[in-house]
Amino acid sequence: MNTKPATIKQIAKLLAVSPSTVSRALHDHPSISLATKQKIKKVATELNYQPNERAILFQKGKTFTIGVILPELSESFFSTAISVIEDYTYQKNYTLIISQSHDDEGREKQLVEKMRNHRVDGLLISVAKTTANFDHFELLKRHQIPVVFFDRIPPIKEIHYVACNIETGSIAAVDYLLKRGHRSIGLINGPDTLLASGQRKEGYIKALQKNRLKYDPSLIVNCDLTESGTKIALEILISTKRNPTAIVTFNDYVSAFAIKHSEHLGRKDLNKLEFVSYANTPMINFMENGPVASVEQFPAIQAQKAADVLFDLINNKERDQNAFYKVIIESELVPNDQ
Repeated sequence: MNTKPATIKQIAKLLAVSPSTVSRALHDHPSISLATKQKIKKVATELNYQPNERAILFQKGKTFTIGVILPELSESFFSTAISVIEDYTYQKNYTLIISQSHDDEGREKQLVEKMRNHRVDGLLISVAKTTANFDHFELLKRHQIPVVFFDRIPPIKEIHYVACNIETGSIAAVDYLLKRGHRSIGLINGPDTLLASGQRKEGYIKALQKNRLKYDPSLIVNCDLTESGTKIALEILISTKRNPTAIVTFNDYVSAFAIKHSEHLGRKDLNKLEFVSYANTPMINFMENGPVASVEQFPAIQAQKAADVLFDLINNKERDQNAFYKVIIESELVPNDQ
């Protein structure tokens, strides 16, 4: 017996019938007699014939494959998200293609192109922090591949997205620090290209205004979210005339970088400097001097909602193409100063 899988053409040649007859017989087409079906299926089994699943799915207009592009899987937020997405797609009998942009715009563009070439049925993505041009997502739109953004949302109007309410989280963070007696509060923010950076700033300003405190632009410093960038941002903040006694940081990683650097500087006036961050990742539980609170952004819920939206877009082709999902998850400030 031949162990190498045979093709439809080989089976057809052996039985002196057309390849289309073999194909219809293997798919139990009613135009083929029972005797012919049995004969063709018997030979197909003997020759170890295996159907080309990729070709079959292509004919159906689906590949039953979902793509996911994330900045960094090493970050707790995204590893939690991908775990939920993977379980969900498995239950739906879909294959998942996972890629990391490593926060690089060029790499992100290449990955989007590869997802398109793989003919994924849909894409879930959290954009890279360096991405400033979003034309590559128009490519997917032209090819009718639905895209759902989550957590890191690009500043584009007509998109589907799931995000956390960062603005209210920022208000809660500043309010919390004000209740702890702080009146000069700094903000180490992310890049201007991230929509979430603007939301953090808006919440920060609204909290100050609500409490009748003057907004001082010198107390907000943007950084690239790296350790070196955080160090520079911290040094700029602590050198201002306002001399902040508390700092809100873009996320727990930036908070960890800032706290470590403040301790390294060895200045006594920094010993009582308090931090509030975002994401509420498990890492803060292992920090000796961690942030006093962190804004929970619920990665599992965001991921679940984003997957729900994507599958609805895939399975509901008749929906209004001008109606866009804009799902907002409420954030929650979690104190960590017990």
